[in-house]
Order: sequence, then C-alpha cells, then structure tokens
Amino acid sequence: MADLNVSSAPAFNRDAAGYDAIRRGLIPCFDMFYGTALDLIDEWQPPQTLRVLDLGAGTGLFSAMVLTRHPHAQIHLVDASDKMLDQARQRFAHNPAITYGIADMASADLAGPWDLIISALAIHHLADDDKRGLFARIRAALRPGGLFVNAEQVIARDPVTQNRYARIWLDQIKAAGVPEAEIAKAHERMSHDRCASVEDQLLWMRAAGLSQVDCTFKAWRFAVLSGRA
Repeated sequence: MADLNVSSAPAFNRDAAGYDAIRRGLIPCFDMFYGTALDLIDEWQPPQTLRVLDLGAGTGLFSAMVLTRHPHAQIHLVDASDKMLDQARQRFAHNPAITYGIADMASADLAGPWDLIISALAIHHLADDDKRGLFARIRAALRPGGLFVNAEQVIARDPVTQNRYARIWLDQIKAAGVPEAEIAKAHERMSHDRCASVEDQLLWMRAAGLSQVDCTFKAWRFAVLSGRA
C-alpha cells in the first residue's frame, strides 16, 4: 500500500498516478479503518496548531484526512517514492504548511519534537528489527504526551489464519469490483510486505517506551495501533 522503504519504491513509483483511485476498493474496511485512526487523534484532543510527521505518506491521503478535521495542522510528509510525493505535492499545492522529504524510514532521522506521528500501510515493509528500531525513534521524536497512530496491515500468528485473511481479502475486493489488473499490481506491491502480528507490534511499542499502547480496530489483515509518549 503506501511506502517509505527503498526496496519497494519502484513499484509505487509506477502506480503513483492511480493509487488513490483504487485504494478504497483494496481496503474493504476503508471507512472504519481510517475513521478509527482519525477518531483516536480527535479523542486525544490535539493542539490547534498541530505538528505532524507522516511516515510512508505516499500520495498524502491520510494527511489529507487529518487536515479535514485539523485544518491548521503543519504536516511533514516522508516517503521513499518520489512519484508518490509528486502526487502529494499536487494534492497540497496551495498549502504552505505541508512539507516533504524523500527518505527510507528504516534509517531516516525523524527530527521532532512532533505532536503527532502517523503512518498508514507503510511500516509493514520493514524487517522486524527495523520496526522495533523505528518505534524507538518514534518515541524519541514525540513531545511528551504526543501520539503515534499506525493504520497498518498485519499478519496472523499462524498460517491457517493468515490464509483465511488472504482468501477473505481477495473475495471482498473482487466483490467490490476491483479489476484483475489492479489486483495483480496489488499482489506485486505486497510481495515486498514483511507484516508482523498485532501482538508483536504492541509488545515492541511498549518496549520502545510508548504508553497507553492499544489496538483500537481490527478487521482481518487491517488494524489500527496507537501509543503515547
């Protein structure tokens, strides 16, 4: 899906122009998935001028949703795909509060301090050790009381359940009318995935020093995870 990892950037560069148009079809729980992430931010009661880092920002879809609820937010979008960020630049062409950086989140300096760090369908491209390292850097980059929200693709703890996830996802997107060509592209992008389970990621987030760590939403392979500094 979205990305900030150099190894998968070529596939995302190729598909950048049509990426947003197909995303709703590829995420059967789209409204609840993103809606829960946005509700977490609202419930946290963010400051009016919100400083946000979007990791694996892609075309800026998640950031755009944040802006609909928090129009004064200042957001820095980071991604490894320059073509994806080109789409984001077009989306936010008239908003000087949006900035951009091309980087691999496995090693990028996250700077900060940020009020809010968000990510959608990106961190699962990292190896597990890199995920753990990223969670620690996210904790360090958040201001005290800051929030991390990760709308993520996850894996099951056993192969039987994982096969069920894959089968149900395929049935759902076909029922939604996603063309076979787009399904093939999605499978190619997903070949770069290194998904981890909800349980493992919550453990790693706690070990990184995040508090109030939780999985607020889960529907098969899609989950919303969060923690506070």
